[in-house]
Amino acid sequence: MTDLATFSLFFAAALLLAVTPGPGLFYVAARTLAGGRAEGIASSLGAGIGGMVHVGAGALGVSALVLASAELFSALKWIGALYLAWLGLRTILAARRDALAQAAGRDAPPPVGARRAFRDGVLVEALNPKTAAFFLAFIPQFVDLEHGHVALQFVALGFVSVALNSLADVAVAFAASGVRNGATTRPALVRRLREASGAAMIALGVGLALTKRPAS
Repeated sequence: MTDLATFSLFFAAALLLAVTPGPGLFYVAARTLAGGRAEGIASSLGAGIGGMVHVGAGALGVSALVLASAELFSALKWIGALYLAWLGLRTILAARRDALAQAAGRDAPPPVGARRAFRDGVLVEALNPKTAAFFLAFIPQFVDLEHGHVALQFVALGFVSVALNSLADVAVAFAASGVRNGATTRPALVRRLREASGAAMIALGVGLALTKRPAS
């Protein structure tokens, strides 16, 4: 396996990348503002599983195949982008529906729930070719070819990176839930927060759709 000095450098770099604001953190914040802490944490864990899908695929060489094929890359990119946009639109419509129900004195439908948020997190991350490109560009720099077991090293380092990302996501979920809880006495504000969360998901989908395949 990688020596201690190299692993320490990798850990520091992975930690810095994990806490740097990016699409993953914004997605978890949006899900938390829309559905609460449980959905935010579930989304974080789901995204972690989705990240490990890319790690495993990278170790097996599947990610390299996807990135080498313009057709496969585009297909994965558009599926992921449309799924994100659909989640955002669903969030906006649900916020408006719940507000109308509350104004009419009816009980609002139950939230999406942690199980569905977990599933969405898995799919959003697993369908993001940018994650595959990141792991294939980042992790090999810290793999020690002389020690052999390259695939095992790739998976181990990938797991550490995913774990750090998940911890950062959970921290964001707690912070965003605090903002949401502070607005519970102001229904109009909660609605605006949920609509903004949906718009953020749509924007993330647009950003993913505009992603270009990395040059080989």
